[in-house]
Amino acid sequence: MAALRRLVGPNPSLSYTSLLPPNFLICCRGIASRLFVGGLSSYTTEQRLSEAFSQYGQVVEAKIAMDRVSDRSKGFGFVTFASEDEAEKAIAEMNGKALNGRVIFVDYAKLKTSFGGGMAEARGPPEPTANK
Repeated sequence: MAALRRLVGPNPSLSYTSLLPPNFLICCRGIASRLFVGGLSSYTTEQRLSEAFSQYGQVVEAKIAMDRVSDRSKGFGFVTFASEDEAEKAIAEMNGKALNGRVIFVDYAKLKTSFGGGMAEARGPPEPTANK
C-alpha cells in the first residue's frame, strides 16, 4: 500500500485505492469476514450455499472446494460476508443447522499458510552411514 501511495503521489485525481481490486481492499481493511462451512452435502451448490447464508447479510462470495479428479464436492466451502457483524450472526444461526439434509459446521476460516504447488521436493538418496 505504501508503495502505491508513493507511485500515485499527491495527484488528487488518481487515488491508490482505484488501482487495487475491491476484494483486496476488503481483505486488507478487515471489513470482510470469511467463514469456513464444513459438512456440506455433495449436492450443495455454490448458489444454494450463497442463498442459505444471504439471509444473514450481504454475501460477497460463496465457494465450495471441489476435487480436481472427480469434480465432486470435498464437503466443505467458504462464505465471505461484507461485514464482521453479519458473519457473527451467520455463525450463531447456521452452526449445527441442516443444509440439504446434512448438519453443517460454521466457523471463521483460518488464513492459508502454505502456498506450495503440491509437488514433493526431490531430496536424492539418503546419506551413507559411517559405520559399516
